Amino acid sequence: MRKPNIAILGATGVVGREITQIVDEMKIPYNEIKFLSSAKSAGTKIEFQGKTYTVEEAKPESFDGINIVLASAGGSTSQKFAPEIVKRGGVLIDNSSAFRMEEDVPLVIANVNDEDLRKHKGIISNPNCSTSQLMLVLKPLHEKAVIKRLLVSTYQAVSGAGLAAMNELTADTKANLAGEEFENKCFKKPISFNVIPQIDVFCENGYTKEEMKVVNETKKILHLPSDLPISCTAVRVPVYKGHSEAVDIEFEKEITPDEVREILKNSFGVKVIDNPDNYEYPTTRDAAGVDPVFVGRIRKNLAFKNGISLWCVADNLRIGAALNTVRICRKVIEMDLF
Repeated sequence: MRKPNIAILGATGVVGREITQIVDEMKIPYNEIKFLSSAKSAGTKIEFQGKTYTVEEAKPESFDGINIVLASAGGSTSQKFAPEIVKRGGVLIDNSSAFRMEEDVPLVIANVNDEDLRKHKGIISNPNCSTSQLMLVLKPLHEKAVIKRLLVSTYQAVSGAGLAAMNELTADTKANLAGEEFENKCFKKPISFNVIPQIDVFCENGYTKEEMKVVNETKKILHLPSDLPISCTAVRVPVYKGHSEAVDIEFEKEITPDEVREILKNSFGVKVIDNPDNYEYPTTRDAAGVDPVFVGRIRKNLAFKNGISLWCVADNLRIGAALNTVRICRKVIEMDLF
């Protein structure tokens, strides 16, 4: 198996640091590795596998000799450097939304639609965090009973909006408890002791961009018909880490809650915690810092024929961003696609 030269772009950010940690945890094989960032963060020291690395400012020439770039530096940065990476023969695995819906760019969840990786032309997109955890749950159920209709409500942690948002939750909470005024900057409404039914900007149809990401990315990843009805409501909640989702699915074929439990118990990347009688169901605390997508509250949906309702929770910085990025990297290496 060939070993690539790897670069981590956006290495000093919340997700970039998580990517670095997971590259180590998963023992990703490589010849050389470098860490890149904006000029502002260049010079930062990173400890990795017993060595100290100095973060370099990302420039076009930074990608000379690099085979795989793991990027979590924002859409504008990805758009700026993607042509330079591809021109030099590298493969960009991008965590931003910049290329997700482009027809010739594979949008991939590792172990869900790996074969789509073979279609890449130098760029591979990692889906939105709320879509990512959902796909590991839906794929095996879709294979069994075929999705006919899908409703998703997300309850998303502030870490999905970055480090500044996490700091704002802390500061806003302290101010609130002290009875002090606080000016929120990251969110349109105060986040402490609150629930905000808006993530990203509103579209003409009344949905937010975050909600439409779930709709469009789900169809692309699972190769669903373009007219299959999917609706999403995305909500920001005062939790630091971990996205939760209430999911209602109508299937073409009959499927029982027990069948769903059995299928998901044997599915990649999923762990079932579902014993309501003993108050056993997943929460964001269960998911923090670990890899599985946790599923519980599996029951027959009372509104849909052949319907199932369930609850799923995952660490959004891992499965929703960094973990899938690194899993894609491993697949690219294993499938010799660089």
